[in-house]
Order: sequence, then structure tokens, then C-alpha cells
Amino acid sequence: MRLSRYFLPVLKETPGEAQIVSHQLMLRAGLIRQTAAGIYAWLPLGLRVLKKIEGIVRAEQDRAGAVEVLMPTIQPADLWRQSGRYDAYGPEMLRITDRHDRDMLFSPTAEELFTTIFANGVRSYRDLPRILYQIQWKFRDEIRPRFGVMRGREFLMKDAYSFDVDLASARHSYNRMFIAYLRTFAAMGMHAIPMRADTGPIGGDLSHEFHIVAATGESGVFYHANWDRSRSTEVDADDAVALQAYVDGLNADYAATDEKRDPAAEAATGADLKAARGIEVGQIFYFGTKYSAAMGLSVQGADGQPIVPHMGSYGVGVSRLVGAIIEASHDKDGIVWPEAVAPFKVALINLRADDAACTAAADDLYAKLGAAGVEVLYDDRDERGGAKFATADLIGIPWQVVVGPKGVAAGTVEVKRRGAGLRKEMGVDAAVGRLA
Repeated sequence: MRLSRYFLPVLKETPGEAQIVSHQLMLRAGLIRQTAAGIYAWLPLGLRVLKKIEGIVRAEQDRAGAVEVLMPTIQPADLWRQSGRYDAYGPEMLRITDRHDRDMLFSPTAEELFTTIFANGVRSYRDLPRILYQIQWKFRDEIRPRFGVMRGREFLMKDAYSFDVDLASARHSYNRMFIAYLRTFAAMGMHAIPMRADTGPIGGDLSHEFHIVAATGESGVFYHANWDRSRSTEVDADDAVALQAYVDGLNADYAATDEKRDPAAEAATGADLKAARGIEVGQIFYFGTKYSAAMGLSVQGADGQPIVPHMGSYGVGVSRLVGAIIEASHDKDGIVWPEAVAPFKVALINLRADDAACTAAADDLYAKLGAAGVEVLYDDRDERGGAKFATADLIGIPWQVVVGPKGVAAGTVEVKRRGAGLRKEMGVDAAVGRLA
């Protein structure tokens, strides 16, 4: 993509309403624009990042055996009345009346709808286990939306729901999602820590939150030093015993938010207890038959008797992750995207757009990188070099390739790794090979 034809409305000054780093940089780098309190339009650069994150989440859900569906954002209130949550949920739920005076709502979550749809499609224990998921927009009418996409009212979320014949099977599904979440955040280049959590209004008695470690994180986090070391997630997800043992081993490493510190566990952990800041980006729940019983879901068991399936739900804040990754990966000059979620892999900078030889060399390199399958944002604008470097640093593309008069004369380009301070002169073909 040529920057001269792209829509990238960057800002030189930090907007006054932006209080945290991710909100400031998302506005300055032209990723989003606010349209109402807590509601944002996703501009081209931000949308590319959002799609990259969504793709990673989808790949790991598919790998865990979950099946993708898509539910409507508007739900009938009667479903929520049946579960007892319509009046209990509170003012965060956006309630709507349609032209026929039917009560509707904008989905803040989807346990009731998934349970109803699943109940209409299964009859026997042989239809279990199943995990269904969607990646869909949600709305919660926060009383004070702030911090950009970190606490907005409209947000993109992956929510999954598991259906199992009994507790043992349900725990196995829970563990599969536990591992899938660790893989998901690792694939984004993020250091994530699972922590035991309250279940809140979702219900149930088993839950974990997943926090990305970030110096500017919103929560105090205490965790075992083992979480700083590389952890393999290559465990046989189909072996229930092995998977349970693996997850139990991970949970043995004490981790808690600062509000929930366990003095006994803290004493046992001793010098291995570490403190950091974290940002919650996902949460998983097991809640038994709370929704399946309320929504009338039952299947025929192996003995011919009805079984009420056990359920779990599993959420990832896809749009929230954009802000969380920025909080965890930025410097004084702007965003430093991990390569897996970057909007483009390479920022190609032509230092002298008014120089025919430089432009010809940059155009040729742009074509070669594209032919090699490299995603390139080519800054071909008639701007000063300093302005081009500032833009490239601000938007955080992982690699910068610089074409200038001296390099053209020598047959070389400068390849720079954003955020690492590494740069090297190399031939054009070598640069293409390195980046491809």
C-alpha cells in the first residue's frame, strides 16, 4: 500500500481526552476515532490490527476443536427473562423496544442465546461434547466509559460456550480452553498470566482471568517467577488425565491480583513471588447447569434418562487486546507492534521522493517485497525524511527499510528493526530475502 493513497490521519499532538498511553497512541497513530462516548470508528490501520488479532484468536479456537457460528447482536428480552438475568443485569444492558412494542436488547453476552440455539439442535449424549464460539460486537452501557478501547461501550469479543455430559467432561473442555488461551496470547507475542477469579454475574464456581503483563497495566499482579520462563503448551488436549495434570501444574504456581492475595500461598512462594502490572484480556468460566437448566436444555443419556448438560463460557476481548498490546509494547516514539499483529510488516521509506533514482529504486523494492508476499506500507509522500521516520515510528511497523541517494549509489538499503535499535546496510536482494 502506498501511503500517498492511504487514509492515515496521524496527529502530532496528544488529544487532551486521552488519559492512558494506548488511547493516546491509537488516536495519534490514526487507528481509531471516537464517534460517541465509548464508541469508536476503526480506521484502516486499526482495522488491520484488529483483523490480525481476530485471526489468531480464531485459529486457536479452531485448533481447540471449537466450531464457529455467528449470533445476532440484538436479542429478545424473553430469553433473558427465562434465565432470570434480564432484571438482574443492571443499567449496563442497553434495552430496546421495537416498533411492535417487543422488548429487545443489544447483546452484552450470549449465554442464553447459545443455550437456546444448541437446545434446538441436540437430542442425545452422543451429540456431546461440543464447543461453539463467535467473534461478534457487544455493547455494555458503562457509566463512565474511558481509556479508549480498554473500557469502551461497544467492543469486539470472542465468546465460546461448551456443552458436556458431566462435570469431568466439562472440566476437560475448560482445560482445553485454558491451554488455547495461553497459546493465543503467546502467538501475539504477549506474556500472559492466568489467575483464579471471581465468577461475578456470569455465575458458577470456577473461573480464571488472563492478564497481559504491562508496565502501565491497570491492576497489580503477583505471580510465581516460573511464569517469566518459556512454557510449552504442547500437551495432548484429547488426553483428559494428562491435560488435567498439566493445568493443575500450572495452577500450582501461585498467581493472584493484589486484591486477592493469599497469605499462605504467598509465604510458600517466598522469593519466587514477583510483582507487576497487568491488563485483563480474557476470562473463562465453568458454571455447571445454571443456564442449561434455566433454558430447558436436556439430552437423552446412555441409560435413556434425561441429562442436563454442564456448560462453560470463554471470553476474549478482541478489540481490548489492541489497546492492551500497545500498553505492553511501546516507547517514547510510538507503538512497537509484535510482528504477528502488526498492520504491515515493513515500512518502506523513500528519503528523496524528488530524486528519480531514489524513486525508481524504492518502486522496484516495493514490487519485489510485494511479490515475495511481504505486507508493505510504502511512504512515497513528498515529505522530509524526518517526518517519514516520525510517522513510521509512531505507527509501530516492525521493520523499516530506507532508500536514500547514498544507498542507491552503493546498491544498498538500510534495514532497521523498530524498537530494537538494530540497523544494517544490505543489498536489495538480501533485504528482500531477510524480510520474506
